[in-house]
Amino acid sequence: MKKAELVFIPAPGISHLMSTVEVAKLLLDRDERLSITFLIISLSYDSKTACYIDSLSATCNRIRFIKLPEDEPEPNTFLFSLIGTQKRHVKEEVSKLVIQSKLSPDSPTLAGFVLDFFCTSMIDVAIEFGVPSYIFLTTGAAYLGLQFYIQALHDEQRVDATQFKDSNAELVTPCLAYPLPAKALPSAVLNKEWLPAFLDQARRFRETKGIIVNTFEELESHAINSFSNGNTPPVYPVGPILNLNRDGDHDVESDKRKDIKQWLDDQPLSSVVYLCFGSMGSFGVDQVKEIACGLEQSGHRFLWSLRKPQPKGKMEIPSDYTNPQDVLPEGFLDRTAKIGKIIGWSPQIDILSHPSVGGFVSHCGWNSILESIWFGVPIAAWPLQAEQQLNAFQIIVEFGFGVEIKMDYRREFFYDDNENIISAGEIERGIRCLMELGKEKVERLKEMSAKSRKALMEGGSSYTWLGQLIHEMVDNIP
Repeated sequence: MKKAELVFIPAPGISHLMSTVEVAKLLLDRDERLSITFLIISLSYDSKTACYIDSLSATCNRIRFIKLPEDEPEPNTFLFSLIGTQKRHVKEEVSKLVIQSKLSPDSPTLAGFVLDFFCTSMIDVAIEFGVPSYIFLTTGAAYLGLQFYIQALHDEQRVDATQFKDSNAELVTPCLAYPLPAKALPSAVLNKEWLPAFLDQARRFRETKGIIVNTFEELESHAINSFSNGNTPPVYPVGPILNLNRDGDHDVESDKRKDIKQWLDDQPLSSVVYLCFGSMGSFGVDQVKEIACGLEQSGHRFLWSLRKPQPKGKMEIPSDYTNPQDVLPEGFLDRTAKIGKIIGWSPQIDILSHPSVGGFVSHCGWNSILESIWFGVPIAAWPLQAEQQLNAFQIIVEFGFGVEIKMDYRREFFYDDNENIISAGEIERGIRCLMELGKEKVERLKEMSAKSRKALMEGGSSYTWLGQLIHEMVDNIP
């Protein structure tokens, strides 16, 4: 039996790593010929990654993790620079794998690299070893299609996409069924400093053997069909890829988890609106007060993951407040004690899967969208950064089962003192629309939830695409 080894290189940070590990598990569960080595690029301020890897060591056979040495990146080019400095370390570790394969006939043969979409510089290393590269995209297929579209506009028609900043224009793209407002373009497209890297990413994608996307055909059929013209590498929609077993979630202590569950158990069916803005999501005091007023005025029950912004200018993950009362309106906690609960970082899977939760005010990170679909919980969109405005457009317009807080809200990647403030009235309106969602949208979401589960079952669309991917990887080893 021919054994194959894949080298996975996820981008730094826990969220990208968790999604990538779930892809690895899918591959290993499907084909016993495969084994996988993860090369881990660390962030000095990210303590969660090591804990998460430790939690996997006893349960994931045929996966091993190698932490690469930490190097200091150049200022102002943090992520791409950090990854670029790791190329020599990657070469060293892969060389060891190749030597081991040659020395032992039972060792697997290096079959290729699976790279996070931020790690395209590692394609050069794969070329040196004579093996193909595959990209794993943690966003959706529409984002991929839009990236290729913007790159083609730039390279073939000399269109500078930053001209769309603050524009009211709409773009007709092959990957979307409806025209996309320019205000919903990803942040990198509208930023003169970031656009070159965005374009270079797309160019490098075209050099790969295939692109694995965390989506499913039934959700993004229009986008997936747009890749059938042969102008891009094959696209493999194998999702939804979710960490439903809560691996790495032990930073939320068991007593906190029990407390949240107990509170939800005491609430009526589908009565609670859950607010959470992702691992990097936090707001200044003025916006926090507006959210609080909007919640109170809506009258709906709520569970709010309230996070403290990182110090200005520091690359740190938001933390929990020691005393949330310090940033909330006076008397808010007392007035809402019977209908609301303020928490810090939250066990999102536990919450979205609870029958008391009837709506989700979200930053529209792609993982959060897939989780909400899986559990059939509708979203009120409040995007913050990156590609979240595009994701918000999709759930509201393309998919037709989301509502809007503010679809084109945008701010800097880390907390910004000059953030735009959304008023309590707008927030109240969005929460009411969410919790009083029309029957047609509810049914549409319910149907898509069922399709998301069926896609992963034997004979489902994602199951079939995964089989095609494994055939390409294993049966065509260089």
